[in-house]
Amino acid sequence: MMMFRFEFFLSVCWLLGWISFPAAAATDQAATEQVKARLIASVDAVHPGDNILLGVQQLIIPHWHTYWKNPGDSGLATQIDYGLPDGAIVGLIQWPTPERISLGPVVNYGYQHEVTLLTPVKLPDNLAVGSRLPIKATAKWLVCEEACIPQEVELELALPVVAPDSDAGPGSPLIEQALARLPSDSPWPLELIQQPDGVILRVLGNEFQASQPSAVWFYPDEWGRVSHGAQQPRRIFNDGISLQLKSGDAPLSPGQTLTGVLTISESNGTNTVTRGYTVRSILASNVSSQPETAESELAVPSAIVLALLGGVILNLMPCVFPVLSMKALALVSHAGHSSQRIRLHGWLYTAGVLTSFALLAAVLIGLKAGGSQVGWGFQFQSPLFVVGVAYLMFAVGLNLSGVFSIGGSIVGVGSSLARRSGYSGSFFTGVLATVVATPCTAPFMGAAIGFALTQPPVALLSVFLSLGLGLALPYLLLSYWPWLQRSLPKPGMWMDRLKQGLAFPMYGASAWLIWVLTQQAGANAVAVALAGIVAIGFACWLFEINKHSAVGARHVSSVFASLLLAAVLYGSYIGLEDSSSTQAAIQEQVTDSRNWEPFSTARLNALRSEGKPVFVNFTAAWCISCLVNERVALNQSEVKLALQSKSITYLKGDWTNRDAEITRFLAEFGRSGVPLYLYYPPGSWSKPAILPQILTAQIVTQAFTAADITANNSIR
Repeated sequence: MMMFRFEFFLSVCWLLGWISFPAAAATDQAATEQVKARLIASVDAVHPGDNILLGVQQLIIPHWHTYWKNPGDSGLATQIDYGLPDGAIVGLIQWPTPERISLGPVVNYGYQHEVTLLTPVKLPDNLAVGSRLPIKATAKWLVCEEACIPQEVELELALPVVAPDSDAGPGSPLIEQALARLPSDSPWPLELIQQPDGVILRVLGNEFQASQPSAVWFYPDEWGRVSHGAQQPRRIFNDGISLQLKSGDAPLSPGQTLTGVLTISESNGTNTVTRGYTVRSILASNVSSQPETAESELAVPSAIVLALLGGVILNLMPCVFPVLSMKALALVSHAGHSSQRIRLHGWLYTAGVLTSFALLAAVLIGLKAGGSQVGWGFQFQSPLFVVGVAYLMFAVGLNLSGVFSIGGSIVGVGSSLARRSGYSGSFFTGVLATVVATPCTAPFMGAAIGFALTQPPVALLSVFLSLGLGLALPYLLLSYWPWLQRSLPKPGMWMDRLKQGLAFPMYGASAWLIWVLTQQAGANAVAVALAGIVAIGFACWLFEINKHSAVGARHVSSVFASLLLAAVLYGSYIGLEDSSSTQAAIQEQVTDSRNWEPFSTARLNALRSEGKPVFVNFTAAWCISCLVNERVALNQSEVKLALQSKSITYLKGDWTNRDAEITRFLAEFGRSGVPLYLYYPPGSWSKPAILPQILTAQIVTQAFTAADITANNSIR
């Protein structure tokens, strides 16, 4: 209503101004006290049937402005009426990227200093060669400072009509300048997510994290779609930018399209360059974005504390179990040592963990700078990394079984610890603990890492080191626990038996990783990996039996074993590359009778728009916590019955291999890794419930019921 009254007022002013303001002379240029106008063309001459551009340039005196097609809180857009011969087709004005012009609480969209408004024109085919094409333009605008003045000018231009094979000339150079100021098509995918008080516009591009735009703003084409004067808080993800847009007096409804111009400003050190991009995105469904707000409130100190707690709890996750056996062996091997030596072992183990986390953070920072989409455990999305860790677990198992022994290396954490000082073994035990811990997430750490991945390098590194300290903290505290140190048994022959027994968790970890490989790269990859394991076993045995032989024989066996290991690594690389391609083709053809559907944002939005309840499970084959949750909870009969009785659609997002869509969705909920469990109750406006990371069947069914009750109460 306010806008209507203002338009009525301006119309009266326009009429008064039209009466009182004398029209300028009909030439290609005209001037008022505030604006100098000029009619220009993209050619010096025309051919019959040509497509040309006409333009009206406005030179505006300082502090005054004219308006964009959506003027904002007040104002009127410039109008241009062309007079052309019959048969000419005049297109719409092509509006250059606008700027914000604020006066107190009023925010307008328009132009200051200079602007050229282009219009495409299709000329008739029957123009007579040798004649002149008359072009008339009536331009009306409202020019404002603190006061507004409606103005109108008449402009004329006549272009010669030449034969089709004649040169039409370059036209006005102002045309090219004006074209450069037009917004270009957005090169990035766009998403529009509804919120209770507006929408979130997401621009999906992984280059923003590195470029760190100095300013981002959205200009809606239509009045009232967005509150013109409201701030537009932005958030830069590792894969895009999101803008929170507050609704105006004419908010969007689901199914409607938001159009406009997005401006992104970047500084090159001395100047700031602003570019405009056209936006066109449909508001597909009513999806809550509460996690966006929740995460934006997380600060670096809070993330560091959460990471520390998450690291401590990470020791209880199943993926760390194989290394727990090594820790246990290390503890008993230290019995009888002085308290000082035991503490030193604790600190070296902590140093190994922290060094590994620092390297992991450095890799993440480097990958982000290169534009990659990464998250916690991202390395396990590579079949090569998985098979490499499987080989490492197998080699450690062989070492614990006594097949071979080499002191002071990553796999010498067994016998060398028992017979020697083993400081290096403590350090590399920390390294190995980090390697095998990365497929798992624990409570608290998901939000912390998700936040860290959106932060500058120093903050990211701080959070990761805090997470590593949490992982190492229990062992470090035990090394300072006198009661435990006195209770540890003395080293003896029994340790060999214990060491050999603890080799089996390592073999189990290796077998699990081979299974993960089947999910990623198929059966052929398993054959490649198993052949590699056999070769590694042979190389280790050969190394050990010749370790005390003559120098010549020892050198020959060492060289042969080294060549064999190199062949294993190269053969695995070649074999896995081929298997991954084949598996990708096979998976496209696989269908089954499972009770879930593959996750996609489009499918989720479609279900939500219909108000149907949806349960989403983000998982990965290398995530042991995910597999345990599926076995003990999600695949239990009571959960299946609940899904069926409540008509809940079960979507599963498989993050085993890289998936940018899932990575992006996880980031929306402040997560950088799996598992993540979401339940959307019935009703298109209902907010999703986030389930714990450790599930039981009872937790899942109770979460369904509780979320349904909350959703029903909110409707009432």
